[in-house]
Formats: sequence, structure tokens, C-alpha cells
Amino acid sequence: MAKDLFSNLDLNLLRTFIILHQERNMRRAADRMFVSQPAVSKALQRLRDHFDDELFVKTHHGLRATEYANDLAESLAPLLDEISITLNGSKDFNPLEMNGTVKIALAPFILSSYASEIFQAIRQAAPNVQIHLLNWSRSTMDEIIKDEVLLGVNYEINHSPKELLTKEIVKDAFCAYVRKDHPLQGDRLRVSDCQHLEFATVIAADWNSNISFSEKIMKIKGVEPKIAFRSELPSAIIDVVANSDMVFPASKTVNVDKLHKLRRLDIELEGMVIEPSLLAYYHHKNRRNDMVHWLRNIVTEIITGHLDRERQQ
Repeated sequence: MAKDLFSNLDLNLLRTFIILHQERNMRRAADRMFVSQPAVSKALQRLRDHFDDELFVKTHHGLRATEYANDLAESLAPLLDEISITLNGSKDFNPLEMNGTVKIALAPFILSSYASEIFQAIRQAAPNVQIHLLNWSRSTMDEIIKDEVLLGVNYEINHSPKELLTKEIVKDAFCAYVRKDHPLQGDRLRVSDCQHLEFATVIAADWNSNISFSEKIMKIKGVEPKIAFRSELPSAIIDVVANSDMVFPASKTVNVDKLHKLRRLDIELEGMVIEPSLLAYYHHKNRRNDMVHWLRNIVTEIITGHLDRERQQ
């Protein structure tokens, strides 16, 4: 008769196994579980004895999972997520009862424009929580999977992992910003103008790390853009553009009130409509998590409210 691997297994060990599989590092796994490394090492030995498999092999770069461990993690992870959903969804959500730390990763445009409003909206309803608003980085998607970041906001990412769900926040549009006394006249930027101008663009991890969205569009239109400056910080770009003749292509979600040094130009694309989706990213296991949906709705209402006011002006 085959060994019953379930009935005599401490289910806490499965959580240790999943975290080890995600981290491939004993120290980082211990830090995530708030236990000592010897405790993790002891748990791993129990798992090895139970499953009669090495599970993880030490290498110079950390731990390498065995084929059995990979298969086991792929099967177990969604089951443990379902348990989490069931247990955490059994109680009505009340922001006043929130405590601890909430981490939200935002695309550069969003972080620079709405950090204060998002913080105030969350803090007003949940006064006991500590809020971390982070710049979206190359590690953000992995951090969402590992529960280190609860919610992310960025444009559509083609290589996002299957563990992440997305929900559209808004259809975005793009415009351009120049210094107030820029020699370019009028309130529109035409494709023909782009051949004679230099541009400054934002580096947004995972979305346009190598080539910006505006560069792609200009190339489609037959223009080879002259990129003079790139930065991860919109504030750095604003300072450079305010003191030069460069053009800053940017999302319409940018809060114009904070760009008092610049003036906005609508972009004419000769019949081409560009509306990239701004999306919320969260772990599949949080698809019924009221707190995640509440946070997503706060971000959505702030951004869409800004765009509605822009249209009315």
C-alpha cells in the first residue's frame, strides 16, 4: 500500500516548502517567516524525510529545486492559495481594523502625481496602517507573488507571470510637455515637428525599460526620435525639460498642477489612436480579497477623477 503523505503531515511545513521554493535561499525564507535559519533548516529536513526526496540542493547561488519539488510546488501553490482565500474571506472587511504595513507599487507617473492623495485616502479610512508607496521596479511582480507587495499599478506587461491577475483602471492617452517659453508655437505637437526635436523619457521598469512607448510610436510614424535624456524619476525629467528645449512625452494621468514650469501639448498622430491600459496587478489568490479590491478602488477613483476634471476644463 502506498504511503499516505497527507494524514501525518504538519501543514505548516507546506508553507515553509512554498516559501523556500520561491526564495531558493534559507536566510530570505527565514526572514519572510520571522523564524531563525536553523528552524527553516530543521523544517526542510522534516520535509525531506516525509517526501523521501532531497527537494532542494545547495549551490553557489542558493538552493536548486529538484524536479519533484518543482512538480510539488506547482500543484500545492494554488491549493494553499484557495485555503487562504477561504479563511481570509470569512470575515467582513473593515478598514478601521487594518494594521501593520500595506505596500503598493506604482508606475512612475502615478507615484509622482498621486502619492499624497492615495496616502490621504487610505490613511483617512485606515488610521492604524503604515503605508509604503513604492516605485514599480524589476522585482515588483516577484514581490507581489511573494506577498511582499499587495497591489501594483502599471501599464500592460506582456511577460507578467500567470500568478498575477490584472484589472483595468483606465484607458490612458498621451500628451507632451515643454517649458512655458519653448520655441514650439501652439498647443499641438505634430509628427513632422518630432524630426527636429530632442526628447526626454521616463524609464518604467517592465513596461519600457529598453525603449519608451513614445519612441515606438514615433518609429511607427517613420520618425527616428532623438532621445537626449532618460530617468526613472519624473521629477528629474521635469527639471531638465524646464531648463531646455527638450520635449517630455507623458501620460495624461500626470497631475498638471504639479508641472507649473511646463505647458502641455496635445499630440496629433494623423488618425492613429493610442490608448494604453493602466492596470492593477495583484496575486490570483487575492481575487476575492476585499482589502485588495478596496485599495484598487481608491487608486482608480483618484486617477479617473483627475481625468474627468481634465476633460471638463
